[in-house]
Amino acid sequence: MSKETSVGNDALLRRHGLHVTAQRLAVLRAVTDRSHSTADDICNVVRAEIGAISRQAVYDVLAALTDKGLLRRIQPAGSSARYEDRVGDNHHHLICRACSRMDDVDCAVGDTPCLTAADDSGYEVDEAEVIYWGRCPECVAATSVSSDR
Repeated sequence: MSKETSVGNDALLRRHGLHVTAQRLAVLRAVTDRSHSTADDICNVVRAEIGAISRQAVYDVLAALTDKGLLRRIQPAGSSARYEDRVGDNHHHLICRACSRMDDVDCAVGDTPCLTAADDSGYEVDEAEVIYWGRCPECVAATSVSSDR
């Protein structure tokens, strides 16, 4: 990690009213480097970087960073929660049913058309979650190769 990134993350935490700690910096780096990771995956990366840290401490940092809007928590049906640092827009996700790979996808039309519900029932809508399920190109290709044999 570059010194510029470290200084940037320090400032980012401070700007959002969070104390700068080695744990918070390591979790933020892990999510930035490995978007859509589970808390367990993030915990393993952070332990490899800074040494001993409890699973609960990682969960606490993820919750604090999510509460402050620095991270986004996504929990697809039947899956563990995953975390990403792309929080400045209302994008969606593609998930492979075979290998669980997750990719970002922009809204289909315009910046945030999904925030305009056909009937909002009086709600003030500020976020929408759309998940597209299917098979990623690698899994489709692997199926084609195995069926050719």
